[in-house]
Amino acid sequence: MRNERLRWMLLSAVFAAVTAVFSQITIPLPLIPITGQTLAVGLAATILGSRYGTLAMIIYVLLGAVGLPVFSGASGGLQVLAGKSGGYIFGFILTAYITGLILEKTRFSIGWALVANHVGMVVTLVCGVIQLKYVLDIPWSAAIMSGGVSFLLVGVIKAVLAAWIGIKVRERLVSNRLVQVDKPTLS
Repeated sequence: MRNERLRWMLLSAVFAAVTAVFSQITIPLPLIPITGQTLAVGLAATILGSRYGTLAMIIYVLLGAVGLPVFSGASGGLQVLAGKSGGYIFGFILTAYITGLILEKTRFSIGWALVANHVGMVVTLVCGVIQLKYVLDIPWSAAIMSGGVSFLLVGVIKAVLAAWIGIKVRERLVSNRLVQVDKPTLS
């Protein structure tokens, strides 16, 4: 049991690092760039579930908060979390939890992973739009269009990739007995 918990915790740390690497994949846009971060969040939640996917995102956010260059554009620090993209980053924690929870309450299949990752995408966008609106002091309509609607198509693509790749990787981890998936816990 102790070794199993350690494996899950190590996988959480690995996915925090994966998220940092994916965040450097960037397509610049006027207000908020498109990055690989959300794909990594979906992968973490789909592979690790709610508890350890959330732990991975907490580690990621904390690494960035202390100034390590893990956020988009090799940035870090509290100013990024307080800035126009901070809502998305904080939203990753809630997204990982909800996405993983949906899969745990249903089952880890590609169909359910598609549902869970699309719900997660919406959670991230809502969190991002809320902070974007207040940080930039723009109308709700502008925040929704520039910080939400403009990311929908790319978000759908990343949700599909996270669902498919995530389930395949999780199946490999389980079939190769690298992890047990009965009841992962933090305690």
